[in-house]
Amino acid sequence: MKNLTVKSLFILLAFITFALSCTNPSPKGKSTSEPATETGWTELFNGENLDGWYTYQMRPEPTSEVAGLARDEQGNYLEPIGLNNDPLNVFSTVTEDEAPAIRMSGEVFAILVTEKEFENYHLKLQFKWGTEKYPPRKTKKRDSGILYHAIGKEGAWGGVWMRSLECQVQEGDCGDYISVDTVSVDIQAIRDEENNLYLHAPGSEILTFSVKRSYCHKSKDYENPSGQWNTMEIYTLGDKAVHVVNGHVNNRISNSRHIADGEELPLTKGKIQLQSEGAEIFYRQIEILSIEKIPDEFWAVNP
Repeated sequence: MKNLTVKSLFILLAFITFALSCTNPSPKGKSTSEPATETGWTELFNGENLDGWYTYQMRPEPTSEVAGLARDEQGNYLEPIGLNNDPLNVFSTVTEDEAPAIRMSGEVFAILVTEKEFENYHLKLQFKWGTEKYPPRKTKKRDSGILYHAIGKEGAWGGVWMRSLECQVQEGDCGDYISVDTVSVDIQAIRDEENNLYLHAPGSEILTFSVKRSYCHKSKDYENPSGQWNTMEIYTLGDKAVHVVNGHVNNRISNSRHIADGEELPLTKGKIQLQSEGAEIFYRQIEILSIEKIPDEFWAVNP
């Protein structure tokens, strides 16, 4: 009788344990021990450090003091700061508005680059301007940028940037397109004769933007006032790309290509660069999602 009671009690406890596990399951498709999300997004900034990224910095301005870096008789630096060397703390992880962020001081023209290459994706991040500004842009608009499909060597263009397509991040100009180095793309655009510039205009003539004519302005300005957070998104699929600012499409790119060894080749994948370009800026919530299609409505005319 005693053995039967113990056995019955054991069976009862096992049943209760099983029942509780059924009523409190782990979230479907999500392991309690893994950081991956159900949606498929991958975080490129972990909120703690710059793991997964590397840096490259060009020659600093004469106004900056970098110990051990050679100067000429006029005080100009003779060499770049280079790879993964940050004596002026241009790049750091901070808490901004009670959340983790990457701070770029802007003191040196530099890039923060993903170690991995990406293709066919939806990139999303937030940025906010800081207050500091440095030469040679001390009196100019605050400037940064998201350079995508980046390939080749650091410093190939302007002594700092890699060959790439740029989604401009600049006060009043977020979403503008720039071809960097030997890159060419096609954009539906019109010429603003009065201001001597080109504007993206859906449904208009297709124009090529390359090293000779590299800059195409956005169709509309959707940036929030300085000091507020903005959401920037880039969709890329094959040789096409779309720039989205605070939920609004303002530039569409197609037929992305570049010249290598005298041959024109498609440019559809590469690393991602974030620019330090004379102004303090904060980036956060940087994430990427693989896609098989760009939403159809993103090729339509802006409302």
